[in-house]
Amino acid sequence: MRAWLFQATVHKRRHGDKAPWSVGYYDPRGKKRSRTIGAKSMAEKYARRIEGQLASGTYEDVKRATWQEFVNEYESKVLAGLGASNRQGTMTALNNFARLAKPGRMASINTATVDGFIAARRSENVRGGKPPSPATVNCDLRYLRAVLRKAMKWGFISTVPDFAFLREPGKLPTYVTPEHFAAIYSATDAATLPDGQPFTPSDYWRALLVVAYMTGWRVGQIMALRWSDVDLERATAFSRAADNKGKRDVLLPLHPLVVDHLRRIKSFSPLVFPWALGKKDMYREFYAIQAAAGAKPDHGKAFYGFHDLRRAFATMNAENLTADALQLLMQHRSYTTTQRYINMARQTAKAVDVLYVPDLGRAAATR
Repeated sequence: MRAWLFQATVHKRRHGDKAPWSVGYYDPRGKKRSRTIGAKSMAEKYARRIEGQLASGTYEDVKRATWQEFVNEYESKVLAGLGASNRQGTMTALNNFARLAKPGRMASINTATVDGFIAARRSENVRGGKPPSPATVNCDLRYLRAVLRKAMKWGFISTVPDFAFLREPGKLPTYVTPEHFAAIYSATDAATLPDGQPFTPSDYWRALLVVAYMTGWRVGQIMALRWSDVDLERATAFSRAADNKGKRDVLLPLHPLVVDHLRRIKSFSPLVFPWALGKKDMYREFYAIQAAAGAKPDHGKAFYGFHDLRRAFATMNAENLTADALQLLMQHRSYTTTQRYINMARQTAKAVDVLYVPDLGRAAATR
């Protein structure tokens, strides 16, 4: 890779033959760069040094780049290719980091910078005057760590800083019980959206609930499903890698009950579940149906989320399916992930049945 010497036009206009010399070259990422040096002999020396760094792979000027320069490149090369959810989460983390850590040059970002960001994030008042939860902060940190790993691969930083994730309080996972599912299913008559479709809102929600409960798919994956990927005659659905977290194309079988409900909402829309409104409107409608059903989850939650339908699929089918089958249907890359979706209460219920039971008859008789 060769560098070249030149005198900028603007400098020649001002200084004539005494104009300073500059060195031009392309960095390892193909970006054209230049630097004004001064004397021609000094510029030639600098050009030889740059050529040596480019040839040996020791070029380090990229580390002079600012945080914003890196973010601009990351957005153009990586962010555009991410799924909608990951793209939004990454942008949120990047914006929070820029706002609170105020990074300057990339080379200055280290563990202390990250620790300072964590401290600032934890002390913010975001909702109702309360700081963000540890889970929210950890979400930012996971996205930020992935971004900085890419920065290291591109040479912007030499090492990835350490990330001290916050301890999250343990939560008992919830899932939609069969009794509550039946109540919610029956209460779909309360739905008013989506409107303007060739089917009723009730049929729409019944189909959506049955698909979620009997396939274990994520709601984003369900909403991205197209009629062109569904074969009702063969009872199959094609899950595209771009729409699932497993990042694999998978042809999955559909239960007859699922097929029956999908037939009721067949339309000319390319999407199986068209939804013209926002995500919040969808959740609001789902909560209204639950309120009409009077089905409220335990453990302090006001309503079930869509992921509770997915978790119910794992819970209710864990004992009847092999580990491989459950992993395939839930489209996890590893069974370790699948196991986390199995409700622990259901696992321990059978253990209680085989516990040693002390003889309380004699003690009870003497009381």
